[in-house]
Amino acid sequence: MADQHSRRLVDEAADLDPEVALAPSAFLTLGHVLTGIGAEQVPPIGLEEIHLIRHSFKTGDLNGLQGPEDLTEERVREYTRSQGISTRRFPADPARYWVVLIADGRRRSRLYGTFENFGEVVAERTSTHRFWDLRPCSFLAPLVGRLVVECGNPRTWHRRAASAAHLPVLEIADRDKVPFPGFDRVLLTHHELGEMITDHRYADWRVALSEVQGIYLITDSSNGKQYVGKADGAERILGRWMDYARDGHGGNLALRELAFASVGDEGAKAKTDHARHFVFSILRVFGPSTSSSEVDAAEAHYKRALMTREFGLNRN
Repeated sequence: MADQHSRRLVDEAADLDPEVALAPSAFLTLGHVLTGIGAEQVPPIGLEEIHLIRHSFKTGDLNGLQGPEDLTEERVREYTRSQGISTRRFPADPARYWVVLIADGRRRSRLYGTFENFGEVVAERTSTHRFWDLRPCSFLAPLVGRLVVECGNPRTWHRRAASAAHLPVLEIADRDKVPFPGFDRVLLTHHELGEMITDHRYADWRVALSEVQGIYLITDSSNGKQYVGKADGAERILGRWMDYARDGHGGNLALRELAFASVGDEGAKAKTDHARHFVFSILRVFGPSTSSSEVDAAEAHYKRALMTREFGLNRN
């Protein structure tokens, strides 16, 4: 019931239009949103129980969030729960609910979600860091990915909610639909590929890619090596790419080797995140009635032309 009340509050704040975009000078503030939705919870959640944390992407920080592909629940939780040992930089007893925002432009921040804080895990404390027992929480769930606020000073990465209540709400809106650019302009990172498969914003992409057979290219942006593949028969490009979105290698031998690394003296295999370097594009498309022999010939041509057997990731 509380979740239904929250959704009603969101709709009222957006004048009953889920696509509304509020101007920076609008009356609605983050404090209004947190107080209004917090009052609908059982028991109610007040501003004094909320701590705001703003993360930004740092491409060179292997321990941080390097890009959108790192916005998984587990990765964000692990990154958020680790805080410095100094209680002057981060409080010794922070609030119960941690509302996490992700930088979405220099002064814009988009709501990622909320974690409930069950206290510091003292046994994990080191000389430099403290670790908190954070668990996913449904507080603000109707606004995840939709609420955008203006955060002011981007260097202020955490604060008590009461001190941030004045921050203006810029948007309460679903993200814009992504138009299909045409087969010759498709260019997706592995993270974007996952979004294309699942996000309603890419509905036109899924329709287009489900209608054609084709020859596609995967480029490893970490070293420039390429893989030429085909999607033929009933599979179509969408079906083939769903495999890559799921496991990062699609069953291809060389890509699978990159997806697993040997660890320990016995060479046990551990999953890597190497697929984050892959970029997907389309070399040629065919209609659904094109014969498999014609698709095979085109695949062989591109392997020769791009020399992906000699210098790339094709093994046959």
